[in-house]
Amino acid sequence: MNSAIATATTDAEPPARGSLRALLPALAGHRAMTVRTCAAALLEQGSLVALLTLAAHTVGTAVIEGHAPSAATTTALVALVLVRALMTWREMDLSHDLAYRVLAALRVRVFDGLARSAPARVAGRRSGDLAATAMADVEALEFFYAHTTAQLLAAGTVFTGGTAVLATVEPWLLTAVLPVAALLAAAPFADARGRAARGGRTRSAAARLSADTVETVDGLRELIAFGALPARRRRLAERGRQVADAQRAEATWEAVAAAVRDLLIVAAVLGVVSAAAQSLTAGRLHGPWAPAAMTLALSILGPVAESARSLSQAVALRAAAARVDAAVKAPALAPPPSAPRSLPPGPLGLRLHRVRFDYGGAPVLDGVELTVRAGQTLALVGASGAGKSTCAHLLARFWDPSEGAVQLIPADGDPVDVREVSDADLRRAVALVGQEAPLFHGTLAENLRLAAPEADDGLLTETARLCGVDRIAPMDTLVGERGATLSGGQRARIALARALVARPRVLVLDESTAHLDNAGDAQLAGALREEGRTTIVIAHRRATIRRADRIAVLEAGRIIEEGTWEDLTGRPDSALNRILAVDSSTGAAEAGPRAADG
Repeated sequence: MNSAIATATTDAEPPARGSLRALLPALAGHRAMTVRTCAAALLEQGSLVALLTLAAHTVGTAVIEGHAPSAATTTALVALVLVRALMTWREMDLSHDLAYRVLAALRVRVFDGLARSAPARVAGRRSGDLAATAMADVEALEFFYAHTTAQLLAAGTVFTGGTAVLATVEPWLLTAVLPVAALLAAAPFADARGRAARGGRTRSAAARLSADTVETVDGLRELIAFGALPARRRRLAERGRQVADAQRAEATWEAVAAAVRDLLIVAAVLGVVSAAAQSLTAGRLHGPWAPAAMTLALSILGPVAESARSLSQAVALRAAAARVDAAVKAPALAPPPSAPRSLPPGPLGLRLHRVRFDYGGAPVLDGVELTVRAGQTLALVGASGAGKSTCAHLLARFWDPSEGAVQLIPADGDPVDVREVSDADLRRAVALVGQEAPLFHGTLAENLRLAAPEADDGLLTETARLCGVDRIAPMDTLVGERGATLSGGQRARIALARALVARPRVLVLDESTAHLDNAGDAQLAGALREEGRTTIVIAHRRATIRRADRIAVLEAGRIIEEGTWEDLTGRPDSALNRILAVDSSTGAAEAGPRAADG
């Protein structure tokens, strides 16, 4: 668990070597298209080298020997021009098609990784930062998949073949070609750490800008209400300047690198001309083969220089690749069982058996022992920070306990550890309604059907009526992004109805009615009465606690007392009385914003 939490902090660290290589296996699912892309790139680069070499030989023949090009030579030149044009288009088409197919699959794997490792990996991270990883960082890798992999293979093949031909025609020309080719190939790695660091600064600055922008849009009403919008504008402007500065530094260094590559090509030209002059003087080169050999020597350096440029830009993507790779490989906080057990039909009770849990520090739960019979309603009470929400998250298996077990207890049969139940079966059996009620842009009906897409209209209508959702708006009403058009109480009603549509056998409510007034709380309590369903209610409101069949008080990570309302409130030294008195003094006992239900 601690390693998963630490994963969320790695974005600020320098990207590890091999971050780009780690993404090459993503091409495995597209082997045929990868092969076609590499073949097209090879034909595109090879046809250009052949065209330039043959053209130089043809011109040399015409100038030196005074012979016009033959029909075969003219046909070959025209064919090479057509092949070059066709393969240029084909390579671009295939490489981008391949890249976007890989990115589409990669985005899904990133989202799967975030979901698999939630809530630890997303805890403490800003939504805009997560969006930057899921979208912008993945999109940045398009250059790597479209302009690097196939081109590198093709350039290496063309250069190898060209040097073999040069070694046959005039080996001395290789003395001018090979050193320059080696320098061009080594140049992207000479400043690899600096390129990766500059690329990392650009990606981090863009992620901060994305996070601040998302938060600004989400909190626009509050910023206007408190007069904080000008300060927020200044912050966004500063974030924009940071992105611009990072991009400018990156572009400046790339311009310097491009100039160095151009100087190396100029040096290669001078070296090839000098070597060719020596060969001509010595009689090793003569006639039209001299310009052809010189052109061949220089043309095979073209793909090498272009590959060096692409590789330089790809190295700067190591930060984006590292973020994507970390998301894809994020460990599961609740790994699936190797041999899932089926839950028997009928009501389910539950048990927390000697449960210990921590978030990487002091224990939050320290040997919790709690049993709830099937069909019973239990109120879990405690001061803020006592671990109530942690219990709810363990019941929903967002986390696994470090010690002990969370079990579902059938009416007949042995207890079943939730770690032995498949995720799909667990989600059908246990529903958690949290303190926040996230809604998606869509209709009321679409938001209710998130939990049960197969639910028929009759079930949807009846559940909406029970929870008072039908009084909010018609079912085909758009609720706005995150339920922006609704009050807190209305969102709470929809969230509860959404859970009930799935017909769970265990329902966990974590302060989900806090936004309701007392009348709304009482109405929803009526909607929750279903024979056979087990309900855990985490609440501070006195009336909500009183309606429960049993009450358990959580303190310092342990259950310190259990009983009915009458049993616990009838004792002067009861911890429940102490907690209720504290809540009353802060106005929380009968609170819940009375106007919040809208």
